[in-house]
Amino acid sequence: MDDIFDVAIVGCGVSGANIARTLSAYTATVVVLEKEEDLSFGTSKANSGIVHGGFHHKGDTLKARLELEGGLMFDRLHRELGFPFTRCGIIVAAKSEEELEAVRVLYERGRENGVIGIELCSRERLLALEPVLSGEVVGGLHAPGGGIVEPYGFVFALMENALLNGVQLKTGFRLIAARRETELWELEAADGRSIRARWLVNAAGLFADEVSRLAGAEDFTIHARKGEYYLLDRLAAAKPKKVIFPVPTTVSKGMLVIPTVEDTVLIGPTADEVDDKEDFSTEQTHLTRIMESGKNLVPGLREADVITNFAGLRPALGEDFYIDLSKKAEGLVQVAGIQSPGLTASPAIGEYVKDLLLRGGLELVARRDFVASLPSMPVLRRLSAAELDARIAEDPAWGRVVCRCENVSEAEIVTAIRRGQRTLDGIKFYTRAQMGRCQGGFCQYSIIKLIMRETGLSFDEVTKRGGKSRVLGGAL
Repeated sequence: MDDIFDVAIVGCGVSGANIARTLSAYTATVVVLEKEEDLSFGTSKANSGIVHGGFHHKGDTLKARLELEGGLMFDRLHRELGFPFTRCGIIVAAKSEEELEAVRVLYERGRENGVIGIELCSRERLLALEPVLSGEVVGGLHAPGGGIVEPYGFVFALMENALLNGVQLKTGFRLIAARRETELWELEAADGRSIRARWLVNAAGLFADEVSRLAGAEDFTIHARKGEYYLLDRLAAAKPKKVIFPVPTTVSKGMLVIPTVEDTVLIGPTADEVDDKEDFSTEQTHLTRIMESGKNLVPGLREADVITNFAGLRPALGEDFYIDLSKKAEGLVQVAGIQSPGLTASPAIGEYVKDLLLRGGLELVARRDFVASLPSMPVLRRLSAAELDARIAEDPAWGRVVCRCENVSEAEIVTAIRRGQRTLDGIKFYTRAQMGRCQGGFCQYSIIKLIMRETGLSFDEVTKRGGKSRVLGGAL
């Protein structure tokens, strides 16, 4: 049995990572338990990467309140932690007078919510803001404070900072038992590991309902809502500068056209409930619908620019977030149903959970030695020629390009491995190697060899995302 922690957080997506980073500013001992082999492998790795504009949800919901608070926190976090983020702005495009009436409702809601700079736009104003839009638009809405973020880069930065400040992380920790004994939670993993903690925070995403049942707490059901996407090459001609929303429906915010922080383009997502919480398959009929929807907003989109398609799952639970002290299990905080705009709200979720823990009796004393920032990470594709020469003089691995599509060096991949990324997906999210046009066709073998060299793993022990996802096997 390991040491006793003050707080154990189950789940290391954007919610769990923000909670961990927030608590790391205090002297409480904190451990994060993640069932996957790496961070951000659940909902947080496959979403739209949007910092929302604060106009989609009514201000009397917890969801809207935390969205507004969390969205304003990104600038400071970006300065401190350096993850990819920009406030590019969001527009909602209407193509009929009926849709324009719905946009006016969003505009008034945004004003009521206190959204800074929100404006109702004429057709001419909208096309001036976003020239790639369809000429059939009749008007729309512009929220300049909306933005885009790399979600997995955000999670990595939060957790690196939390670890720097004393938080512990245990990956591959699939919780199978949670018992409350003498004011302590005894938490057991499938592989036999166990820890004890005074407080348990359930931020398990799609599996928050299962964790709640293990803990003998509230009985609720998380529904997996699948969202499928197309990813387009950064050389796509019809690349928007702003996030483009259609007019939302009662089911979802619709399928978007999204410029990413790394200059590619996302189209999607769909919104279909599925029974299997690990069903990441895509369907051609859905993908066809995604492209048609995208072209309805941006006619210049082309199938030839598609790099790949993928799916993510959102943890749907009612109309609002469920974040509260458990009424049935002592020492438990529920953080469930964190679907859109969960990414935007996540910094505020960290603060909200901290306040719940204080209200529940956890003593939190501010750390005098708290380190709020991370050292900047050099990235090959952003270095000047002089900077690159200096790097190569110190370490020749900077001159060996492993991923040509994304311009990622051996030095960056080695750094990722030495910081704990031992899977191909972990290295992909950490460095962007394998994310370009060839989707790893050129660089994957070289990355496998680097993992073997740095970790001592054999070729048949290297995995895509941990567990049984072996990449190579048999006689070579």
